[in-house]
Amino acid sequence: MRYRLTFVAGLALGYVLGTRAGRERYEQLKKSARQVAQNPAVRNTAESAAQQSREFAGKAYHAVSEKVGDHVPDSVADRVRSLRERNTNGTGEDDWGTSNT
Repeated sequence: MRYRLTFVAGLALGYVLGTRAGRERYEQLKKSARQVAQNPAVRNTAESAAQQSREFAGKAYHAVSEKVGDHVPDSVADRVRSLRERNTNGTGEDDWGTSNT
């Protein structure tokens, strides 16, 4: 699904950059994109996909950590552990100031 979205976004960008229709066509495409993005079905689907990806990432993390386990240097393991504890204690931000929503 991600590859399809990337492909469609690339097509739209190529069309906008390559078109000779001018500003009017650009504004029309922008309005259409905004309407699609504000559609409740699209927003629900995007949130659902984000939630599923978070769950998958959590499962992958546990699977990898079980296999890698002792092969990670202690300094790295301690840093990851402190970041996870800080994020579960309510800050919700990483070192770059972005939230994990």
